[in-house]
Amino acid sequence: MDYVFCVRSRRGQEFGNEPGGSHFLEVPENTSQLNTDHKITKTAWVKKVTAEAESGVVNGMPSGDILFYVHGFNTPQTVMIERHRKIRKGLEQNGFAGVVVSFDWPAADSALNYLEDRKDAKRTAFKLVDEGIKSFAALQRPDCRINMHILAHSMGSYVVREAFDDADDRPGVAARSWSVSQIMLVSADVSAKSMTDGNPKSSSLYRHAVRLTNYYNPLDDVLSVSSVKRVGVAPRVGRVGLPESYPEKAVNLYCGAYFKEHRSKFGDSLTAGHIWYFDDPKFLKDVFLTIQGELDRHEFPTRVHTDKGNLALVP
Repeated sequence: MDYVFCVRSRRGQEFGNEPGGSHFLEVPENTSQLNTDHKITKTAWVKKVTAEAESGVVNGMPSGDILFYVHGFNTPQTVMIERHRKIRKGLEQNGFAGVVVSFDWPAADSALNYLEDRKDAKRTAFKLVDEGIKSFAALQRPDCRINMHILAHSMGSYVVREAFDDADDRPGVAARSWSVSQIMLVSADVSAKSMTDGNPKSSSLYRHAVRLTNYYNPLDDVLSVSSVKRVGVAPRVGRVGLPESYPEKAVNLYCGAYFKEHRSKFGDSLTAGHIWYFDDPKFLKDVFLTIQGELDRHEFPTRVHTDKGNLALVP
């Protein structure tokens, strides 16, 4: 089964591209079309996700991992669930024994909807707090070793940043001690300047993460400021990397040389530099090692040091 937290509108038994209610889905492995038949109660969903996450016992306490995947703009549900499964299977091949969960917000299936998607992303971010972060934050106790992680792609990074900022504005969530172990931003559609240390837009994101890893690719044409739909948009952290001043807990991982070296296997579409991550074994191994949290950031076999002082995915 695959587990999805969907906040799209309903059209009969199907889901639309506008913000809607919260739907907790348990999707059979062989199903690519999500519908309301897959709905279960939130209580049952949280219980099943938590049970799937438990992969062992440490000092007599349950332990395991939950990875939230948050997709980007222009992502229909069929693409979302396909990428969800690529992430899950890629991690499982490396030994991941936890559970992958997707947060499915209403991104349209047309690139022309970029600005509308961004508005919908901000509107639905609070649901990631109320129904997602808040629910699992409540489970974080001294006798529970279930770690929560987030992998956000493209505009999904904006959703996560807004959600964390919103969480700190909500007394019921802010008053509870909670954290996310690993946050991984991939092709992040977020202003690089907003990710500086101390910037109020990203302070909550850094505060509640044990570590944040930013995977960036200068050959990402989708995030180019020259793109028609992006005229006037500031440089994005998924294309230019983190700014010079970023917290020690953050990792800036350059993927440009790796993508250039292997570009032929990702096709020649304009979106290749933006979405290749889902199909690459080395990237998924790096994600697994990040979630595992056993190695120092500088000791990953998937990484090398660059002459600019940061890390890069091994070409």
